[in-house]
Amino acid sequence: MAMHEDRALRENVAPEDVVLRREDVALREVTRVEVELAIEEFDRLGRDVFLDRYGYRRARSYLLVHGGRSYDSKALLGVAHGFLPGRRTLRPDDLSGGAGHAARLLTALGFEVTGSTPLAAPATPGPEPDAQEELLHRIGRLKVNRAKGGPALYQPIALLWAVGHVHQGSPRLMPWSRTHEELSELLSAHGLRRERPRPDYPVAALHRAGLWELTEITDQAPTAHGDAELRRWFDEQQPTSGLTGPVHRLLRRSGTARLRFVDSLLTNYFADLDAGPLLTAVGLNDGTLGDDHGPAPSGDGGTAADGRTGDEASTTAHGLPAYDVPTPGSADMVVLAADYQRLCRVVEARETANHDRRTESTARERVRSAAARRAVMRRSLGDCENPGCTGRPMDVTDRGHPLLEVDHVDGLADGGRDHPALMVALCPNCHAVKTRGRTRHSLTATLLAVARTRHEAMFPGTR
Repeated sequence: MAMHEDRALRENVAPEDVVLRREDVALREVTRVEVELAIEEFDRLGRDVFLDRYGYRRARSYLLVHGGRSYDSKALLGVAHGFLPGRRTLRPDDLSGGAGHAARLLTALGFEVTGSTPLAAPATPGPEPDAQEELLHRIGRLKVNRAKGGPALYQPIALLWAVGHVHQGSPRLMPWSRTHEELSELLSAHGLRRERPRPDYPVAALHRAGLWELTEITDQAPTAHGDAELRRWFDEQQPTSGLTGPVHRLLRRSGTARLRFVDSLLTNYFADLDAGPLLTAVGLNDGTLGDDHGPAPSGDGGTAADGRTGDEASTTAHGLPAYDVPTPGSADMVVLAADYQRLCRVVEARETANHDRRTESTARERVRSAAARRAVMRRSLGDCENPGCTGRPMDVTDRGHPLLEVDHVDGLADGGRDHPALMVALCPNCHAVKTRGRTRHSLTATLLAVARTRHEAMFPGTR
C-alpha cells in the first residue's frame, strides 16, 4: 500500500487530502509573514502572471480573501514556502494534499478562506489582470433577454455609455435626470433590436449584477422585470448612480482594461450589428480608447499617495497627465509583458473572426486597431524603435505621452497585418524617413526585423 494511502486509512481522510510527512512538516513552518510576502508578489505581478510563473492553475474553489481581494490558496501557500530561509518555492506537484489541505493550513494561520470566486476589487493603481479577467467573465454572462434577433442591448448600451463617460473623465455618479435623458436618447437612436427608451431596465439589472451603484435612495430597488412599478420607483427615488467604484477605477486607470471591456461587449452582444455610430455617440471612437491616465473625474477621483486628489492626481508636476514607463529589466516589465500579450490576444481574436482577412471597417475593427497601437506604444517604453534613430523630440503631447507615431512596417494597403508583430513606434523624424526618405527601403527591412524581435521578446513563442 502506498505511504499516503496507509496514512489516509489511519487518519480517516481521503488519500487525495494527504500530504507526505516531509512536505507536511515544511508547510507547517510557513507563517503569516511568508504568506503576506506571497500576497505582495501576487499583487505586484497580477493573477495570471503569478500563476504562470509558478506553474499553478486558477483555483476552482478555496480562495484566500485578504484586503478585499481574492487569492488562489494553493498557489499562495506554495510560493509562501519559498520565502522561508533556505527553502524553495513549491510547485503544484509538491503539494499532494490538494487545495483543501492548503485552505486548512491558511485558515489555521488566521486567514479567511472561502469556496467561492468573487470579483476582486482593484484596490491599488496599475494593471489588475486578475480583476480584468473576472470583470470580462461577468460581462460575458450578463442576464439579458434574448429574442430571435439576438440578445437585448439594454445593458450593453448602458455599459458603453458608462465607459464613455469614464474615458472622458466625467464624475462616476450622476443624477438620475441626466442618466435618464442620455440613456433614453441612446436607446432610441441605437437600439438595434427594437429596445425601448427605458433606462430604468438596464440600470436596475446592472445594479442587481453588482456592476452599478445606486445612492441616495430610501427603498430597495425592485427587479428589472417589472414595468410600471420599476418606472415609478426610479421616478420617486431619483437615485444618483453609476458604475461601482472598483469597476470605475479599473476602467479609468487601465487603457488595456477599457479596450478589452469594449471589445467583449461588442463581441458578445453586437454580432452582425454595426455599433460604430453608437461608439461615436458615447465618445469611444476617437482613437484614444486605449490611452492610460485620462482626466480624473471631478469630485470622485480619490486621493493619491502624495495627497493630491481628483484632477491633480492624474497629472505630472508640469500639469501634464502622467506617463508611466517601466525601467527595462525591472519587475514591472513582467507586468508590461502580460499587458502586451493581452492586447495581442484582442487583435488575434478579431483576426480569427475575420479569417485573417481585412474586411470593411467596423466598430470591432477599430477597437482591434486601437489595441494593436496601444500594444506597440507599451512595448516601445516611450522611445523610438528605430535602432538608428538620432534622437526624438523630447517634448510630449497634451496628454503627456511621448511624440511617437505607430507605423505599419508592411503597409495595410499592401495587405499587411494590423498586428504589433509588424508595427513599430517611430519618432516624427524617423517616420518621415521611413515614409519619404531615400533610405526608406533599407530602413523598412530593418524595422521589420526589429518589430518581430521585440514582439517575440514580449510574447515568446509567437510570431
